[in-house]
Amino acid sequence: MEFLALAAITVLAAGVYGFAGFGAALIAVPLFAQIVGPAAAIGLLAVAAVGSVPTVLPGAIRRADRRACLWMLGTSFLGLPLGVALLSVVDPVAIRWIMSLVVLGTLAALLAGLRVEWAPGRGTWGSVGGLVGLFGGATGLNGPPLVLFQLAGPDGAERSRANTITVLTLSSMALAPLLFWSGSIGRETILTGLALIPVYAISAWIGQRLFTPARTGLYRAAAFVIIGAAGVAGLPLWD
Repeated sequence: MEFLALAAITVLAAGVYGFAGFGAALIAVPLFAQIVGPAAAIGLLAVAAVGSVPTVLPGAIRRADRRACLWMLGTSFLGLPLGVALLSVVDPVAIRWIMSLVVLGTLAALLAGLRVEWAPGRGTWGSVGGLVGLFGGATGLNGPPLVLFQLAGPDGAERSRANTITVLTLSSMALAPLLFWSGSIGRETILTGLALIPVYAISAWIGQRLFTPARTGLYRAAAFVIIGAAGVAGLPLWD
């Protein structure tokens, strides 16, 4: 029953990720944490998300701003170990509160329609990437800094989606090995994550097939509803 629940959450999270370009961690991590705890939740998603590499990533790379993505990826890899170190010393219940509050805070910012007129460069990309790594390592929620940056910036919907998928997918691939080497997750978490890879891959592919630029608003609205529900459901209040 536990695996079926994890698989159902994966279907929802990966489907949203496929069409919206973000939201997998915002949905999956708080809900996974209710079942297996924060550290294992982060590890499970990091492994399962490998399923998006053959299905969603190739198209995103073709449409992404590769220079920006390389800068953000490079600094995200520097931020990841610090985030993992924080995860190993912070109380699990506190981590779950942080997870849900970050989810709900991100949703509020997105609904507020943040927009900034800027011309980002290496310093901005590097700072955003560092936060992606720090948030990803500590909470598994590597998306909020990047999603807010992309949606508040000058890029169009298709470019924003491509940048987000590229950076989040590739930075997540380094997370599971770091968690394993730090002792935060064990062999069972890795094996369960591997079993979820096909579920993630198929769901992300279906989500991607549903995406069309002309209907971005509809898909984003649906993602917001699902993310908000996941953030509330993941609160430790319901234990």
